[in-house]
Amino acid sequence: MENNKYHILIVEDDKEIRDGVEIYLKNQGYQVWKAANGKEGLEIVAQEEIHLAILDIMMPVMDGVTMLMKLREQNHEFPVIMLSAKSEEVDKIMGLNMGADDYVTKPFTPLELLARVNSHLRRYSKYLTAVSGEEQEKSHVYTIGGLELNEETVEVTVDGEAVKLTPMEFKIVQLLIKNPGRVFSADEIYERIWNEKAVNTDTIMVHVRNIREKIEIDPRNPKYLKVVWGVGYKIDKQ
Repeated sequence: MENNKYHILIVEDDKEIRDGVEIYLKNQGYQVWKAANGKEGLEIVAQEEIHLAILDIMMPVMDGVTMLMKLREQNHEFPVIMLSAKSEEVDKIMGLNMGADDYVTKPFTPLELLARVNSHLRRYSKYLTAVSGEEQEKSHVYTIGGLELNEETVEVTVDGEAVKLTPMEFKIVQLLIKNPGRVFSADEIYERIWNEKAVNTDTIMVHVRNIREKIEIDPRNPKYLKVVWGVGYKIDKQ
């Protein structure tokens, strides 16, 4: 998919940042929509096809975390990048717990944000292709105990029950279940999924926590996704 077919939504109450990001994205050929708060952002999503959203955390009327929560409740699965000030570490983690795919800390360089946007859109494009069935001939079903991942339908089930994963969470489970027993460091998981050098591996920690909440009967005593302390993560052979 060419860049001009990707629709990006910027939700940011600071007009200068909003307009600046728009200029850089348009220069890359992306189509851009803008909103000054979460409420306006949701109205745009209801009317337009959006492929990626950039959400500021602190905004009037409706903040970015609330908008993100509503997006995921409405089953919008496109990537979401959160923008946050350095003092908002707790908000970042909260955003990731609600289903954000990444975050960028202010102040940021346009090139840094563009790199994240490009990376997430590349991965989301592959996800959409799999969903549409264009790669079905390459797809497989992987099973470990009661955990099953189907690349053809892009679905994960546990004991026959469907589990709702974000595209990012699906990719992490996919990597681990296709390599049972192998331990992957947070850096390696990041680099394989983002296709770039690891810059923010605490993102992986939060995603793993979210996955556990969804696939484990007892997340504190995981049956499938296990931590090898000081080394990384694995899904064991059973």
